[in-house]
Amino acid sequence: MNETFENTLIHVYEFEKMSDFRPLLSEYWSLAIVLALVYLVFIFMGQRYMKDRKGFNLRLPLATWSFILAIFSILGAVRTWKYGGALLIMMGLKNSLCHHSVITNPTVRFWALLFVLSKIVELGDTVFIILRKQRLLFLHWFHHSTVLVYTWFAYKYAVAGAFWFMTMNYGVHAFMYSYYTVKALRLKPPRYLPMLITTLQITQMFVGASVSILSFLFRNECECYTSTQYLFWSFAMYAAYFALFLHFFYKAYFSASQTKAEIKAKSQ
Repeated sequence: MNETFENTLIHVYEFEKMSDFRPLLSEYWSLAIVLALVYLVFIFMGQRYMKDRKGFNLRLPLATWSFILAIFSILGAVRTWKYGGALLIMMGLKNSLCHHSVITNPTVRFWALLFVLSKIVELGDTVFIILRKQRLLFLHWFHHSTVLVYTWFAYKYAVAGAFWFMTMNYGVHAFMYSYYTVKALRLKPPRYLPMLITTLQITQMFVGASVSILSFLFRNECECYTSTQYLFWSFAMYAAYFALFLHFFYKAYFSASQTKAEIKAKSQ
């Protein structure tokens, strides 16, 4: 697939025609590991600092924060989904898994750069949880720290399926941060929306694991980077996410409902 053909799949805006920062970030991709470790230390120190203090009321800052990330995710989803849909229809599943648009297509390259940088910004979600003294789930900090490292690694090597990972994440986060915004403003979103978002997250993890396997199977037919080692870590990561989100789904929407039903039955 040549560059001229790729550029016909989507109109490229002027602001997307920026310098390629991939070589620079690729050289320092291991910085993501350092940032992840600093993030974990911050969690420990932050919770310790807030232990004997009252949580802050950060409703409006949280609403603003979530709104900005929601708009960013929506824009990223619109641009990457439009390109990915055209690529899938015109070139088929196999080529959509193995292409290198993260390097060659200006639009994808631009949103891929913002995507990997956004994983640093999204660590701010945890700051709000700690300062408001809310319950910090293992799923939350494990997901944030490992996604940060994985996305920077995938960006460096332009691993097969990386475009799919980015596109799905943009889409899910568009819904998720929009919901967080509405909730922070104390509005009343549809009751089914949290369950829908968690379902989308579980689906994302299942598709991510499937993409990793298919990319490995297609490695000899497509000129794309993948390896047995990468397949192992990618599949292990998505399998762990799948299990954790599935467990959260059950605890949040079924176990709680059963407990409420039992309490109501006993009170009658």
